[in-house]
Amino acid sequence: MLIRRETDADVAAVREVVTAAFAQDGGKVPVEVTLLDALRADEGWLPALSLVAVDGTGRPVGHVVCTRGQVTPEGGPAVPAIGLGPIAVHPDRQGAGVGSALMHAVLGAADALDEPLVALLGAPAYYSRFGFRPAAEHGVAAPEAEWGEYFQARTLTAHHPGARGHFAYAAPFQEL
Repeated sequence: MLIRRETDADVAAVREVVTAAFAQDGGKVPVEVTLLDALRADEGWLPALSLVAVDGTGRPVGHVVCTRGQVTPEGGPAVPAIGLGPIAVHPDRQGAGVGSALMHAVLGAADALDEPLVALLGAPAYYSRFGFRPAAEHGVAAPEAEWGEYFQARTLTAHHPGARGHFAYAAPFQEL
């Protein structure tokens, strides 16, 4: 398996991976697919943080993306941050370490780009192994208070403790 940046040639295959990973009964297109399409067209899109996992044949089997978000302190200017997700692994490769490899790669890439903080909405039992903790522990409030411990954050090397406040994802997340 190889982790690399997504290219234009990967878009259709990534849609297939995300569709398969989040498929539900009824055959509807999962919301994660339409979200990903909207994120690609948004000013918050960060191409360097859209990564694919490809198998030995070059077929994409996983995908992760981070987009521009921000933390806004009460009465202060917004501080750049990033929102992670969606992350998807094709069902025939789940449980084989693809998701973990994608997480390590995107977090390493974000750190190398001097991003200060990564936030996500997900299962604490899974994401804690990558250093995520409830965002409130970092002084970061979720976009929706009821998300509670499921809204998590991980600080990176460029983080400064004064970056506390309300987190906002890229605009397409607001339209869900």
